[in-house]
Amino acid sequence: MATKKADAILTFGYEATDRKGQKIKGEVTGTNIALAKAQLRKQGFNVQKISKKSSFSFQRKGKISPMDVAIFTRQLATMMKAGVPLVQSFEIVAEGLDNLAMREVVMGIKAEVEGGGNFTTALRKYPLYFDELFCSLVESGEQSGALETMLDRVAEYKEKSEQLKQKIKKAMKYPISVIVVAIIVTVILLLKVVPVFQSMFEGFGAQLPAFTMMVVNMSKWLQANWFYALVIVLGIGGAFTEAKKRSIAFNHALDRLALKAPIVGDLVYKSVVARFARTLATTFAAGVPLVDALVSCAGAAGNIVYYDAIMKIKDEVSSGQQLGFAMRQSGIFPSMALQMVAIGEESGALDAMLDKVATYFENEVDNAVDGLTSMMEPLIMSVLGVLIGGLVIAMYLPIFQMGSVV
Repeated sequence: MATKKADAILTFGYEATDRKGQKIKGEVTGTNIALAKAQLRKQGFNVQKISKKSSFSFQRKGKISPMDVAIFTRQLATMMKAGVPLVQSFEIVAEGLDNLAMREVVMGIKAEVEGGGNFTTALRKYPLYFDELFCSLVESGEQSGALETMLDRVAEYKEKSEQLKQKIKKAMKYPISVIVVAIIVTVILLLKVVPVFQSMFEGFGAQLPAFTMMVVNMSKWLQANWFYALVIVLGIGGAFTEAKKRSIAFNHALDRLALKAPIVGDLVYKSVVARFARTLATTFAAGVPLVDALVSCAGAAGNIVYYDAIMKIKDEVSSGQQLGFAMRQSGIFPSMALQMVAIGEESGALDAMLDKVATYFENEVDNAVDGLTSMMEPLIMSVLGVLIGGLVIAMYLPIFQMGSVV
């Protein structure tokens, strides 16, 4: 059976008078003009003029990032802990958001809640921004009557998860960008600078060194085939992107390769363990049954090797095995995490122990990123020296040889 599509949230500009008779102007959101008027009347406003605002705007909305969701969650948790009602909290948070797209989503959620829906139902209308784990945790908070506490935990979870992702991106971005720039500079030298030296060498009438000849031949090939080379590079890049988007097998192969890759593999391993521990600590502390929490952890791990292992652990826990024993049987978790989980199960403080495991491995990722950055800097300088310095030496080598003969 087809599900009914959610009505679009519209923005209306209005002029009204408040309870004191003072004239005010502003904006209100709703699915239609009647609902917008009803919202204003609930607030004690006497509407004099209201009209739909044009959707065309010179101000760019921008995309909604996971960090925008984390900021929204943190601000909403702060408002509710301060005793501000939920609907009013939405208004205050929305006014403080710089991202117009996120502001529109928050006002859409507000309109849904104000119309009688619950918070979780409103969130599920935006699955691109609020995943099932997020919605399940909020639903648990609503049902237990501790929504502000749960929002605080969800906010911490989102913040920690995004910080972990940013650390890994930071470790990868710097060396990749420098190497790309080095390749571009090398191509420019081969296309523009080497031909100048080549024409000069032709007047020498002497045999050029083998290294110089190799660079000159590379330059000639690139000048003759630069278009085909560009098409090949773009084709490989496009094929990689499409395969990553469409092929599950390709993504699984990348996940396995990432864990085995030198240097980077250790960073990926620690980050996956940190995500697993953080997700399980948050869901278990929220009162989610352990089996259901493990399903959420499998999806949040971000690696097919750990997804398969966690789903197997889930099956073993369902059949009566202890979590610590099932994790040990998988053979992919560090001994420190296994010991902490075992202590947590025996003491009845599993969520607290998992939280400590997550914090430990998040710090380990931070240290690994710093170490990787420090190690990559001299390696990158060596690559630059070989690429750029090699070209310069190749061009000046015949001149040095002529000087030694004279």
